[in-house]
Amino acid sequence: MAARTIIIDHGSGFLKAGLSGWNEPQMVFPSIVNYIPCRENPGPSYARRRVSLGIDICHPDTFSYPIQRGRVLNWEGVEHIWSFVLEKHRREHEDIMFELLDVPSVLLADQLEMSLYASGLLTGVVVDSGYGLTRVQPFHLGRPLQPGGKTLEFAGQDLAAYLFKSLFKEDCNRHNLFQLETVATTQMSKCYVPQNLGEALDFRQSLPSGSDDGNAYQLPDGTRVELTPMQRLAPEMFFSPQVFDLQGPGISQAVVDAILACEASMHPLLTSHVMACGGNTLYPGFTKRLYKELMTGHFSSSKATMWVGSNRNFSVWLGASVVAHLSTYRSEWMTKEEYEESLRV
Repeated sequence: MAARTIIIDHGSGFLKAGLSGWNEPQMVFPSIVNYIPCRENPGPSYARRRVSLGIDICHPDTFSYPIQRGRVLNWEGVEHIWSFVLEKHRREHEDIMFELLDVPSVLLADQLEMSLYASGLLTGVVVDSGYGLTRVQPFHLGRPLQPGGKTLEFAGQDLAAYLFKSLFKEDCNRHNLFQLETVATTQMSKCYVPQNLGEALDFRQSLPSGSDDGNAYQLPDGTRVELTPMQRLAPEMFFSPQVFDLQGPGISQAVVDAILACEASMHPLLTSHVMACGGNTLYPGFTKRLYKELMTGHFSSSKATMWVGSNRNFSVWLGASVVAHLSTYRSEWMTKEEYEESLRV
């Protein structure tokens, strides 16, 4: 079974998929679908529109994310994306899962648990910050310590929303292709986490205009526009959400709260095994800042250790790829026959 297992990690922002046993997923693309009315019978109903993958450049206002904040809001869109993935891996695609996708067996796994396995650990604190959610979960011997689980509803999409508003102000349009590209490029290549916000602001404000070539972007008409210091330092949002008018504790405080919610005897062990994963942890300075705040905070007397991998944005997928080959998980798979039997009961 493992040799033919297709691993799908479907997040709020991106989907990663591929055959188990590989070092990284073979398919990574935005979790986006678009709906376009049919010419023959235009209208808003499901029967009168067609769904397709990604953004239609001719109709950029028709796209949406079927999963938001970790919750499935559009199962039709999810089914379409999964069908596309399976069709890529299997030429004989016929017509979620057993009935429509025609797969022989399924294992639905916890994303944070899979990230833990990707690091080779069984005990520790998983800090996962992706597009829709930021989550913190302590584990002991592979089992989640439920009192310590924390979910923060600010993540990559909130950082993108801040950049949209600050870059384009009253002209902000999240379906404008140029604005989408500008925000994505700014996030990926120009933003970083400062080790001290005040000092970083002072430094960037002291730089002469035009002295940093990486501090600008171009408008469609060729006009050069410089980024403000706060736009470059936008990932500070994850550590100081109140600066951006967001509720909840910062990610460092969430880790501390998660550990403190567990038994005191577990604190040193959990603090020494903090694993960062998810796309936001790739921002330059992110893991260094998290480590620094853990060491200078409540657990300054403990030895904090950060576990970070170069492919930590694929941690969920990599962990699931490992689990697909474990005989200990064989009993947790549901076969098509078991599913059909359950419907008859």
